[in-house]
Amino acid sequence: MKTLALGIFALILATASCKKNKSAGKEQGEQLPDVELKTRVVSSSLSHVWELIYGPDQQLWITERGGKISRVNPETGAVTLLLNVPGVVSNGEGGLLGMAINPQFATNPWVFIVYNYNSGSGYREKVVRYTYTGGALNSPMTLLDMIPASSIHNGSRLLVTSDQKLLITTGDASTAGNAQNMTSLSGKILRINLDGTIPSDNPFPDSRVWTFGHRNPQGLVLVGNKLYASEHGANSDDEVNLIVKGRNYGWPNVEGFCDKSGEQAFCAANNVVEPLMAWTPTIATSGLTYYNADLIPQFKNSLLLLSLKGSKFTQLKLNEAGDKILGSKDFFANEFGRLRAICQSPDGKIYIGSSNGNNDKIIEIAK
Repeated sequence: MKTLALGIFALILATASCKKNKSAGKEQGEQLPDVELKTRVVSSSLSHVWELIYGPDQQLWITERGGKISRVNPETGAVTLLLNVPGVVSNGEGGLLGMAINPQFATNPWVFIVYNYNSGSGYREKVVRYTYTGGALNSPMTLLDMIPASSIHNGSRLLVTSDQKLLITTGDASTAGNAQNMTSLSGKILRINLDGTIPSDNPFPDSRVWTFGHRNPQGLVLVGNKLYASEHGANSDDEVNLIVKGRNYGWPNVEGFCDKSGEQAFCAANNVVEPLMAWTPTIATSGLTYYNADLIPQFKNSLLLLSLKGSKFTQLKLNEAGDKILGSKDFFANEFGRLRAICQSPDGKIYIGSSNGNNDKIIEIAK
C-alpha cells in the first residue's frame, strides 16, 4: 500500500521529503480539502481495460478492448475469463467497449455490452444482451446494431437505470455533422427498453434519441434524477455535462461554452445546453462515477472523472442541487498512465482501470 499526500502544502512537503508522493491535488474554483489516499494494484497484465463494474457478486467485472469479458476478485486479483466475445473487431479505438449489469440482476441476470464489428456495410457497432447463468454468459440477444463506428469517436458507455431503461452513448464516428442529424444514431445519447424497443416516453416520437449534438461521450453516471456525461472535445473544450432530456449539446457547431459570436447565435436558436465544466487544453475525459460514501468523506457529493491524455483522476465537487461544479482537484497525475474505467464498491473503495495497452492494471483506492 502506498500513501499519497495531496494538496499544495502536501506537495511542498513531499518535494522536500525525497518525493515520496507522486501526486498532489490541483485546485480549481473552490479549494477542496486535502485527503490522504492509499493505492493497491489489484490486477495487472491486462490490455486496454475499457469497463469496470463492481458486480452484485462482489467481483469486479471488466471488459478489455480486444474482446474479453472477465471477473476479477478484488481481494486476490485473480482474473476469470467469462467470454471472448465472438465477432469483435478491434480497430484503432474500436473493439469491445462498454458494459452494464442489470440492477435487478437477481430477477433478470442480464449483462449488456457494446462492441464494434465488420458488416457488409463497413465498420459498425452493436449492443447485445447476455444472460449470466451457470457461471457463464449465454443467450446473446442483439438489441441494436448497425450503429456507425470508426477507429475513433465511438462513445459506447452503457447505463441501466432504475426504471429499466438502457442508455447508450455514441460518438460521431468521425462524421461530425451526424451529431445534429436526428436520423443518425451517431453523436447521441440513446435510450431503449431492455428488450431493444423504443420507450414511449422518449422525447422524439419513434426515436431512440435522448439527447444529441455530442462528439464522443465516454463517461455516464446517474445521480438521483440527474444524469451526467463526460465528453471528448476536438482541439479544445473537453466537457462534463448535465444531460437534460431532448436537448442539444452543440457539436459540431459549438465547442464548450457558447462564448464565440457564431456559437452564441447557434445556441440561442437551438436551445443548446452549456457544459458544467470544460478543459482547454484537452485531457480526454473518460470514465465517470459519483461518490457519496463515508470511507473518503472529502469526496462526498463529488463526481470522480478519469482522463486518458491527462492521465489523472479528478474530483469534481458538486453543489447541493447537483447543477454546478464548485471546485476540482487532480490526483495521480501521470502515475498510472491513461485512465478510462472507474467504479465504487458498496463500502466506498474506488477501483480504476488503465488503458495503456501494455500491462494495464486495476487499482484500488482507499483511505
